[in-house]
Amino acid sequence: MLNMADGLTRLGALAEHPVVRTLADAFDAAGFELAVVGGPVRDALLGRATHDLDFTTNAHPDDILRIVTLVSTAQWDIGRAFGTIGARVQGEQVEITTYRADSYDGVTRKPTVEFGDTIDGDLVRRDFTVNAMALQVPAVKLIDPTGGVEDLVAGTLRTPIDPHVSFGDDPLRMLRAARFSAQLGFAIDQATADAIAELRETLKIVSPERVQGELVRLMQTDDPVRGIRSLVDTGLIEEFLPEVSALRLEIDEHHHHKDVYEHSLTVLRQAIALEQSRHPGAEPDVPLRIAALLHDIGKPRTRKLEAGGAVSFHHHDIVGARMARKRLQALRFDTATTDAVATLIELHLRFFGYSEGAWTDSAVRRYVRDAGDVLERLHILTRADVTTRNKRKAARLAAAYDDIESRITTLREQEELDSIRPELDGNQIQQILGIRPGREVGEAYRFLLELRLDEGVIGADAAEQRLREWWAARA
Repeated sequence: MLNMADGLTRLGALAEHPVVRTLADAFDAAGFELAVVGGPVRDALLGRATHDLDFTTNAHPDDILRIVTLVSTAQWDIGRAFGTIGARVQGEQVEITTYRADSYDGVTRKPTVEFGDTIDGDLVRRDFTVNAMALQVPAVKLIDPTGGVEDLVAGTLRTPIDPHVSFGDDPLRMLRAARFSAQLGFAIDQATADAIAELRETLKIVSPERVQGELVRLMQTDDPVRGIRSLVDTGLIEEFLPEVSALRLEIDEHHHHKDVYEHSLTVLRQAIALEQSRHPGAEPDVPLRIAALLHDIGKPRTRKLEAGGAVSFHHHDIVGARMARKRLQALRFDTATTDAVATLIELHLRFFGYSEGAWTDSAVRRYVRDAGDVLERLHILTRADVTTRNKRKAARLAAAYDDIESRITTLREQEELDSIRPELDGNQIQQILGIRPGREVGEAYRFLLELRLDEGVIGADAAEQRLREWWAARA
């Protein structure tokens, strides 16, 4: 719970931050107001670390640029049309924006930029009350016109004005509600949630790139599940990732299967825990987390009710990989992320054949080859995919995966497993067989690759002999 005495002490420390103090003195000397605004103030009150410093002022862009030029090592005015000037002060990047009083047309997210006269007017136009607070400096005065402190104490996300108006102005704020809910561990105010449900279709005016950006930020939080539940409960996820809500398969009294939606959320949480324990201090692995959330999205399309009450989902891994690729492409994800997620989903069931009977070295090599550079992520996803309450079964699967990782480590030490390739290259193949570049070289290369996967390192001389035998038999 928020301790206001401690929070006020931290606000005082924020005001004494070297960057804040430098800018506060410069703007005060020039006769203008200045305040730290938004996230830094919220995080100071909560005792959370903050990384970016944003400021607001009654000075207009030309005056801002003139003032910061005296106390900064670099300046940029790419946001001048929106009242924002950037600068590097005391080695840190900051943005200072003129008080705004924007209006929206309700058709696009682009506001009609209007400069405001008061800080209260500027704060009221922001997304949520907990982000609509400012610390005026150098006076060290908390400005909170919309009850942000009370909402911090209550752990509530609420818009400063009627949520229908706020979300109507900028529908992306609906996605931010889910992200901040996860990031801060706050509940979304009921009226705010109701407005999201009513206005969810207005998200269509937001570009896929902006939606993707908020989804990534949500997945970077320590517990994105809270935000995902909000998106599903309000129906907002239907507008950009409907495959997730489709996981809530109806379970009838005759055909029983695991709750796929809840299972997927559990897998996501377990994947994050494994990610953090195996790679402490590393940046959040967004492709892994997206794959964990989406790994079973092929199940609704492949669900089949079998005789005797069983339910099957044959090939849901392949179907799900295709669905995920199509969805991530629609959200404009980069190729590397899309490929990684699709590969993880396609391979997430492969290990379970190992648990039923030890693989040959050849099978282990193929597992590594097929996973490629997502092998470590596949280790995590596969382990996280075990959500059974049967402790003996869970222990057996964990031991089996310990074994396959151990075997991969051993083979890697012996065979340069991460760069599996034939022991003869294309030029050597052409020289040995006396052929020119073309289809036959590719066929020979694939033969040698299969040989490498099946038998490991056999040496260049033995590889040449096997190649000649293959070529003779082929002829």
